[in-house]
Amino acid sequence: MRYRDLDHLIKEAGAELLAGPIAMVLVEDDVEVDTTLRHHQQAGFKSVLALMPPSFDLPRDLQETVLRVDYNTSDEGALTRAVNRLIPAVPGQWIYYCYNAEYLFHPFCETRNIVELLAFHAEERRDALLAYVIDLYALDLQANPHAVSLDEAHLDRSGYYALARSDPANNGHPKERQLDFFGGLRWRFEEHVPPESRKIDRIPLFKAKPGLELRPDHTFNDEEYNTYACKWHHNITTAVCSFRTAKALKSNPGSRYDISSFKWHNSEPFEWHSRQLLDLGLMEPGQWF
Repeated sequence: MRYRDLDHLIKEAGAELLAGPIAMVLVEDDVEVDTTLRHHQQAGFKSVLALMPPSFDLPRDLQETVLRVDYNTSDEGALTRAVNRLIPAVPGQWIYYCYNAEYLFHPFCETRNIVELLAFHAEERRDALLAYVIDLYALDLQANPHAVSLDEAHLDRSGYYALARSDPANNGHPKERQLDFFGGLRWRFEEHVPPESRKIDRIPLFKAKPGLELRPDHTFNDEEYNTYACKWHHNITTAVCSFRTAKALKSNPGSRYDISSFKWHNSEPFEWHSRQLLDLGLMEPGQWF
């Protein structure tokens, strides 16, 4: 199922888009495209969208099960524009967005799917769900020059922290129930990362509604969507396990030759299991036991 642009998708695939939660994957390069799409299909998303350049190819099984949209993903703000175009077309629907070589994990995802997660989250009167983007990387950069290896993926087990998010409209006072989170490769190699790209928090799962807009910093124009919890107790958080920063640091000419390894004393193998992320405090189940 292939569409020439987002408008064509919205016009022709209305039934698929309204069937259940939607995963939108922005494909920037040809690294782990198929595994990313299959991961989110297996997570339980009813529709998986692949926004990708026309020259890229997909395996035959994904051609039949993924909603492919021809899209220039190299344009500035390509992701933000795509999300904001989809929002008014699917009011009331849950949308998830990510890039290729990024994998969503939620508490107990081995036995509970995304539909069950969102049903519980909605019962708590929450319309958005916070995630931390956890950097993955290969240790052997000679064997894996793009820093991507599913079999040898590592993550940082510590080095994460949060700062109050100031509100310019309120004399710089902290915003209620909002924090800026940092850590991972963007923290360890921050000299190679622009300040506006150093945060690791993202609101990748949210319910579409009229007037809602995603901003370039992965927050929304509705401030309640940007909160990490409701007023009365903690809520579920998730993790987007991502090779994207490692890829960028090894492909950018300004950092490629300065980094010979991502390994440090707090590196540990990624087990591809939610229990590890929960044990490390990189996501939490809230009241979902």
